[in-house]
Amino acid sequence: MTQANQVKDRTQTTNRSASPIAAVSGAYAAENSVESFRSDRRHVLDLDDFSPEEIEGVFQNADAMSEVLNRQIKKVPTLRGKTVITMFYEASTRTRVSFEQAGKILSADVINVSGGGTSTEKGESLYNTALTLQAMNADIIVIRHSHSGAPYFLARNLDACIINAGDGTHAHPTQGLLDLYTIRRNLGNIKGRKVVIVGDVLYSRVARSNLWGLTKMGANVVLCAPPTLLPLDFLDEQRRTKGHPFANVEIETNVERALEGADVVMPLRLQMERQKAGHLPTLREYSRMYGINAERLKLASPNVLVMHPGPMNEGVEIDPEVAHGSRSVIEEQVTNGVAIRMAILYGIATPVRERRYVGSRQ
Repeated sequence: MTQANQVKDRTQTTNRSASPIAAVSGAYAAENSVESFRSDRRHVLDLDDFSPEEIEGVFQNADAMSEVLNRQIKKVPTLRGKTVITMFYEASTRTRVSFEQAGKILSADVINVSGGGTSTEKGESLYNTALTLQAMNADIIVIRHSHSGAPYFLARNLDACIINAGDGTHAHPTQGLLDLYTIRRNLGNIKGRKVVIVGDVLYSRVARSNLWGLTKMGANVVLCAPPTLLPLDFLDEQRRTKGHPFANVEIETNVERALEGADVVMPLRLQMERQKAGHLPTLREYSRMYGINAERLKLASPNVLVMHPGPMNEGVEIDPEVAHGSRSVIEEQVTNGVAIRMAILYGIATPVRERRYVGSRQ
């Protein structure tokens, strides 16, 4: 190779390394990747305080993370030396495994803590358990808890960064982000898209986080459910007051009318573990009235996306042929969940952010 060609080759290599994709592979990322979070963000608790620009920033970094996931060797040193602790007090497969995978791909030390087999069984409070983990110099704590507000409590009382992996019936921000990201990757944009969420809105933390994210990104959201599974403030028109963030959300109790022209259909699982009273005559009746089947799906747009936050109860809220059909992106949601959670961990733990918070921690 001539000297001129060698210079040209080095120039091309340098230009390639300046991309966001190359950025996640080293310290360069901290200085030159897309600024996905506002400068004062230390926690991810819900999407109500995210701006559209912040959400788009997360998506751009998730694009880079997706490239890492498609490599033969899925490993980058971005979070080497960081400790991520996952505290799951409720059952989980997708969220827990994807956070663990996201942390390990970024070379963080990931420690899993569950409600069973810990000192909580001996009466230790959540606060004292968290203080113990913080004393072990945890950088990030990912928590799922049955009580709404538990992540906010930890964020107020601990120095570590807190990520909400689902709290009671309140919020599930990373699920909301990965759902938005899946729509963006498949449809190109979210603004103006008709998104129909069908099912147990009353008890669904996923629905709440998706409402915040979808409305901020300009989607036309339709909630469809029996009246007994809709929040009261949606039934009594309180949201119609001036300035309410959900003033443009539509409510429909007839699933056929709701599905007409839909770009995205997202059935929700019935949260039987949270329901304290019977809201439905029978599951069979619910499936007959609100289950998403192939015949009903014909009412939607020809290019409709079928999504589900999981786990699915096939034959109840969604038929197997729809769940595994050509319009389903449910498995893609799982893959995108890893990329989004990598982007979240990266966004609150990279060195440039550490320097910004040095003063606040002293």
